Amino acid sequence: MQIIIKIAAGNGVGKILVGKEGLMSTPAVSAVIRKRKANGGFIMSANHNPGGPEYDWGIKFNYSSGQPAPESITDKIHGNTLSISEIKMAEIPDVDLSCLGVTKYGNFSVEVVDPVSDYLELMECVFDFQLLKSLLLRSDFRFTFDAMHAVAGAYAKPIFVDKLGAKPDSISNGLPLEDFGHGHPDPNLTYAKDLVNIMYSENGPDFGAASDGDGDRNMILGKRFFVTPSDSVAIIAANSQEAIPYFKSGPKGLERSMPTSGALDRVAEKLNLPFFEVPTGWKFFGNLMDAGKLSICGEESFGTGSDHIREKDGIWAVLAWLSIIAYRNKDKKPGEKLVSVSDVVKEHWAAYGRNFFSRYDYEECESEGANKMIEHLRSHVSKSRAGEKYGNYVLKFADDFAYTDPVDGSVASKQGVRFVFTDGSRIIFRLSGTGSAGATVRIYIEQFEPDVSKHNMDAQEALKPLIDLALSVSKLKDFTGREKPTVIT
Repeated sequence: MQIIIKIAAGNGVGKILVGKEGLMSTPAVSAVIRKRKANGGFIMSANHNPGGPEYDWGIKFNYSSGQPAPESITDKIHGNTLSISEIKMAEIPDVDLSCLGVTKYGNFSVEVVDPVSDYLELMECVFDFQLLKSLLLRSDFRFTFDAMHAVAGAYAKPIFVDKLGAKPDSISNGLPLEDFGHGHPDPNLTYAKDLVNIMYSENGPDFGAASDGDGDRNMILGKRFFVTPSDSVAIIAANSQEAIPYFKSGPKGLERSMPTSGALDRVAEKLNLPFFEVPTGWKFFGNLMDAGKLSICGEESFGTGSDHIREKDGIWAVLAWLSIIAYRNKDKKPGEKLVSVSDVVKEHWAAYGRNFFSRYDYEECESEGANKMIEHLRSHVSKSRAGEKYGNYVLKFADDFAYTDPVDGSVASKQGVRFVFTDGSRIIFRLSGTGSAGATVRIYIEQFEPDVSKHNMDAQEALKPLIDLALSVSKLKDFTGREKPTVIT
């Protein structure tokens, strides 16, 4: 961080803003860029991967809207790296990042800022904090948040405890550590197992949540109940106008990444809202937000957000869910049964139908085998025809997803191999991974079920025929040697 400051000073930058102790979540960086009209910002993080000297670390650049830089910018940055012949660094002392305030060196200044204050101010504009406080102060409602020793720990106490009245012991793993306490700060059923065990215990809390390494992802749990990210964004959208003041006039539009289930599509249709489907990656959401066409969006990879900033936002998603629960219980007297997380989800399924959804992750596969599998699938797609039978499923179409941005016309191709069937079921294959070892193969499986009597089925049971079909069509075991996924969501 000190090196970046010196390089900035050496290359004519006028001012740098830095979070105290070098901490600031990805959503807060976006908020600070937008509020203070910065030209951009650097985020140094292991993201949701294991961190520290032995593991992952990376740099992200967000530009002046607070949005992750699109390829039009990152391609130019990469081009510049090919011609750099020297690195200009100012000969200035290290800046004390432990003290708030401004340090000046001639025409260059560094301001150390409170990483929470601008973000908290924004959250108070989005949500009804009095409503939220009324829920968290109830003696018959128990809340827990697992910060996973990541950056959200710097925000959890000031927001949930100090502002909203949650008990101090409701925050676990709240001290941010550079190696995340040797953990894997990915808020899912595998890596947030401690939280899952607490929520599924006999006397577990009513509401549980977790966030990831840089604070932009989230997981929501009720008592013995997991909310899939695909359902989460749909339910937030469906309840946003009545429960969240920021959306009192209704959302402008809804959007999801292509692999995310179609639950959000059904909300958009019922509410008569514009709807968009984009490739995986938050950079694809920003243009539509800037154009005033989009309010709420999400990815199945535990990312949820809105146009209050230009990043996905873990704390925002937790506050959105708490707002829904608080609104549904605002007239409940002590002793009356509260509307629970599972009640909200099941009522949503009854109104919209349930999109059974699961994702299989095969982490750290040999890249050669993984790439050969994708090429095999692309070859299969090129020969496929509508009407072909795949067991009990009839093919509607198969393709390699491509996206043309409706705002700037930019094109993103080869974004995931899709098999879409006539009943709305989908199988999707992607190579992914922000980690440093090998390739991650992701398989997404989805099936819509309108029959309420079948909504309580286990997702793995409901999806088994599609899962078996996906493994057969892809020949995953032949190409990767993998018998089982690393993570099932």
